[in-house]
Amino acid sequence: MRQIVLDTETTGLEVEAGHRIIEIGCIELIDRRITKNCFHEYINPQRSIDEGAQQVHGISAEFLADKPVFGDLEDAFLAFVKGAELVIHNAAFDLAFLNKELSLGSADPVMMEEICSVLDTLSMARSKYPGQRNSLDALCNRLGVDNSNREQHGALLDAELLAEVYLHLSGGQGKLVLDASSSKTRTHQQKLAPKSQQLRVILPTEKELAEHNSFLDSLNESSQSGCLWTELDS
Repeated sequence: MRQIVLDTETTGLEVEAGHRIIEIGCIELIDRRITKNCFHEYINPQRSIDEGAQQVHGISAEFLADKPVFGDLEDAFLAFVKGAELVIHNAAFDLAFLNKELSLGSADPVMMEEICSVLDTLSMARSKYPGQRNSLDALCNRLGVDNSNREQHGALLDAELLAEVYLHLSGGQGKLVLDASSSKTRTHQQKLAPKSQQLRVILPTEKELAEHNSFLDSLNESSQSGCLWTELDS
């Protein structure tokens, strides 16, 4: 299964107001494993950048002045994503901008939804964590994804973080499977004599109990079906 985790940066928030894409970042997943194959480009939007948007991503019009326009990158971008499932946080936003860019370069443009299926991680997170903040930063903190380098938004960095967040959101709790070698028949088993040997009982420390409970909480958050041990304890 091939998936592309995608993020964009733009000149502003409203595609209807003529805002454009200035950066695209894509990370490839094959069978839920992050590969080294990625797509990353800065794009000359041929217009100004809103001050509020520039404060978010730190990309200036001067930096983009010598970068290619979207039309020059369109074929390479479509070839990279075609046939994959797109994984996007708040997919409606990015798709609206991508489809607008595609419509500007062709009288009969292709839409992203025609060549790719789409999975919206914001919808996933809202379903799993109703009533909670589900921004990318909030999910990184909740799921233990290191976002300490994210001082500003960036399409490739955000796609890398989202890939990790998506794998946590969709992974669930794995099953415990005993090693097959442990089930082999033994010809001799040594039995303890309970009356002649007193077993030593070692109790956990408060620190060990706290670490254990913290680990169960993380399992409970990352599993769609919850953590069995937490249910038993309650």
